[in-house]
Amino acid sequence: MGALGDNAAPVIIRKKKKVVAGDGHHGGAWKVAYADFVTAMMAFFLLMWLLNATTEKQRKGIADYFSPTIPVSRVSGGGDGAFGGNSIFSEEGLPQNGTGATNARPTESRQARGQMGLDPDGAGRSAGIPSPESQRQSQLDEVAQALAGGDGDSSVSPKARRHILTRVTDEGLVIELFERDEARLFAAGTARPTELLVELAAIIASVSAMVQNGFAIEGYTRSVPVVRAENPVWDLSTARADRMRRLLQDAGLPKTRMRRVTGNADRAPVVADAMALRNNRLEVILLRSD
Repeated sequence: MGALGDNAAPVIIRKKKKVVAGDGHHGGAWKVAYADFVTAMMAFFLLMWLLNATTEKQRKGIADYFSPTIPVSRVSGGGDGAFGGNSIFSEEGLPQNGTGATNARPTESRQARGQMGLDPDGAGRSAGIPSPESQRQSQLDEVAQALAGGDGDSSVSPKARRHILTRVTDEGLVIELFERDEARLFAAGTARPTELLVELAAIIASVSAMVQNGFAIEGYTRSVPVVRAENPVWDLSTARADRMRRLLQDAGLPKTRMRRVTGNADRAPVVADAMALRNNRLEVILLRSD
């Protein structure tokens, strides 16, 4: 038995080791890059949505919010060098405005705090002095308020006010005059103005004296059944817009302020029914800039 056991063949166990191919997931680094890409695309589409969903005034407010408003150094300093201990921005050596100086009429307490000539909204202007763009916007708002009677002392009668809508766009202040069933701006199918339109033109010419902006007039009409070879809406909308121009000039509006007169026919209805009377309207635009 001993000899037979010594001559037994040894048992050999072979272990196979699996080798992972080199083209696997590479440690997952691609996931980080993909996440960065998705985040960037989300931010891009969010930016596009914000640009489309906000007005120019709101966009300006957002831009001003992110504008730097903190100066690098609030206190002007000097040394014993070429300026005799005074900074080139010394309050006694330069006008009281600009970097390192204070407002045009500083007080001792404000100078001690090193306050500069920056207004609270960080636009870099002297405090209390609005920007030209802000002044123009404020003037347009005053015109809109005067037409709406918001100041409590409006010259616009309640009857005429029912035919006026105002809105601010990138182009300027749009004053929309529209017809109602009980009151028309023009005789039906013509460019002959009614007494209502003459009154509205006089009101707009009077209120527009508050500003010096240029004018543009857009004419629109409702659709009509096409029963002739030529559709009359183009000529009619142009003739009505031009008639409004003459009414404004007769009411005292300087000719030099008129920039354009356009007829748009029935191409931009404001209600779903293109043949509705509400689509008969004029838009007098106080242009934001020439």
